[in-house]
Amino acid sequence: MNTATITNPIMWADVPDVDVIRVGPVFYMVSTSMHSMPGCPIMKSVNLKDWEIVNYVYDILEDNDAHRLLDGKGIYGKGSWAASLRYKDGVYYVCFSSNDMDQFYIYRTEDIEQGTWERSVIPGLHHDPGLLLDDDGRSYVIYGNGDIRIKELTEDLTAVKPGGTAQLLLEGEREDIMLRIEGCHAYKLNGYYYLFFIEWPRTGNQRRRQLCYRSRGLLGPYEQKIILDDDLGYHNNGVAQGGIVDTPGGDWYAVLFQDHDAVGRIPCVLPVSWENGWPVIGENGKAPQAFATKLPAAEPKPLVISDEFDYESNRLALNWQWNHNPDNGLWSVTERPGHLRLRTGQAADSILRARNTLTQRTEGPACSAETVLDLSGMQPGDRAGMAALQNGFGTVGIAAGEEGRFSVDMCVNGGDGREEIVESVAFTGDRVYLRIDFNYEDSLDQASFFYSEDGTGWKPIGRTLHMRYTLDHFMGYRIGLFSYATQPSGGYADFDYFHYIRQN
Repeated sequence: MNTATITNPIMWADVPDVDVIRVGPVFYMVSTSMHSMPGCPIMKSVNLKDWEIVNYVYDILEDNDAHRLLDGKGIYGKGSWAASLRYKDGVYYVCFSSNDMDQFYIYRTEDIEQGTWERSVIPGLHHDPGLLLDDDGRSYVIYGNGDIRIKELTEDLTAVKPGGTAQLLLEGEREDIMLRIEGCHAYKLNGYYYLFFIEWPRTGNQRRRQLCYRSRGLLGPYEQKIILDDDLGYHNNGVAQGGIVDTPGGDWYAVLFQDHDAVGRIPCVLPVSWENGWPVIGENGKAPQAFATKLPAAEPKPLVISDEFDYESNRLALNWQWNHNPDNGLWSVTERPGHLRLRTGQAADSILRARNTLTQRTEGPACSAETVLDLSGMQPGDRAGMAALQNGFGTVGIAAGEEGRFSVDMCVNGGDGREEIVESVAFTGDRVYLRIDFNYEDSLDQASFFYSEDGTGWKPIGRTLHMRYTLDHFMGYRIGLFSYATQPSGGYADFDYFHYIRQN
């Protein structure tokens, strides 16, 4: 059997707050998706290296003005955070908190790849929750930042158990700590309760590091160890936050993530050994860049895809996510076969406040995206094109003026989300080709913008965008296709294709 060699990162893209389980020979992973819809992606792998998106936990989280981008602010950087994934007795569970809703959500399904999910809602934040499905049939959520609490759930995990355990479980260090322990992943193994956390100290290497707490009793007392403090040689950015998983052959691995600046937070897989009942991550205290496994080799599946928009039904490939809740009456891949049609809706003054922006991740070390836009359905005041999407955005697209006049504009965030035109060029064709090149090599974090009349002769426009990962969006840069109106709506933009190339 050919076996897989894991090279870190396993995905050079924004897949943060990872949590992995194994069911039989198959691994499943959930990650944070915040304001992107559908949300809580479920990925599948047979070797921890090659992952494929197979489902989402929900199409939309809530149907209110903020989630629909109709309140002027949206839920950027909010929505679902740090989900926990567990499996027991034929049922899969996913839980997370939502900061903007001040609620804790638990979803369940018997079919993680094709099924729909039933949800339960519990009031109050349960920050970075870790589900613990104990071997005595009782279930708990362990959560918090610094002060870690435990709360018992009902047998079906739909509510807090009346009269059940609910207390402070342990307190993390306070001295010389920038970020106290959080990001709980909880396990019961060989008679021990293991709780994994990250913290960020002001002393020592001054980077995020992985801690493990263990106890023979659920409620303690707990002892703790630092089990990884390494940056994979990358700008002192610690590899931390995540959990562990075993293989069918009995080997153990940790699945963690690392901050990689503008591209986002990227997942890494590291070997785990056991010494005196403690998990030891890496090799001699270091996170290896590459290592062999006994897991089967597999055909890699792309995380970001090209798309000809050739669909038989009005349902997009799972690689696409909308920026906030879409207005499903205003987009189609079947109305004009072979095209993505984005109709304008409520007027907006910026890409940040425009609904129905369709997005995919970007990837390092470098990647490029191209599309072609048919202008014939655009009306005066419409804007359509392609974006490098974060708070510090850059866009290249068409602005429709009066009397059939058009211009190609490159815009950036001029402050408070308003679009500042860096360069505007008059355009007379009926189709425009647009391209953005992204370069994340060694955190160069630059995006360059181009347009063409024929798809071969490319002209640069505007300026290089120096991309920055900011916590108001809390997400790596995405590629977005957009169409919105700045005055009364009724127009539409047709995208003929989306072509994506990743440079390794």
